[in-house]
Amino acid sequence: MKAKTNNQNGRAANGSRPNTMSALFSSFAQRTAVWTGHPIAFLLAMFTIIVWVVTGPLFHYSDTWQLVINTGTTIVTFLMVFLIQNTQNRDMLAVQLKLSELVLALKGAKNSYAAIEDLTDEELEELHNDCRTRAEMTEQHLQVRRSGNKGGGTVHVTRKRTAKQHAKA
Repeated sequence: MKAKTNNQNGRAANGSRPNTMSALFSSFAQRTAVWTGHPIAFLLAMFTIIVWVVTGPLFHYSDTWQLVINTGTTIVTFLMVFLIQNTQNRDMLAVQLKLSELVLALKGAKNSYAAIEDLTDEELEELHNDCRTRAEMTEQHLQVRRSGNKGGGTVHVTRKRTAKQHAKA
């Protein structure tokens, strides 16, 4: 993915020229996604349907009358699939980059997880199972600590008693 332009001469942050067609489509897709998600766009679509329904008797509910709405909705749906996919790809990449930055910034985190999206499905499944196992072990450890079994709570209480006894002496 190309970087957005950051200066007046249209150059990206890394100094290269962004792909103009890609940048234009991306900008168009983002603006369209914002606009189509607006309540006014929904009301406009609803108004179009109402006009279509009201004109039914005028056109005697003909095949052409039905074809108009079918064709219109098919075209809009077809185009929106590509726009939605583009905005989802951009959003997902942005989330991945943010998560990667957090992984890299955390001390003790596995830095290999920063590029995890490049792994195969089988490798992802293996890592998922590993993470699930570690999460279950952590949950069991927390349950043991909360219940006070295995002497964890007893040691803590004993230390407090010893400290209190030591203070009295």
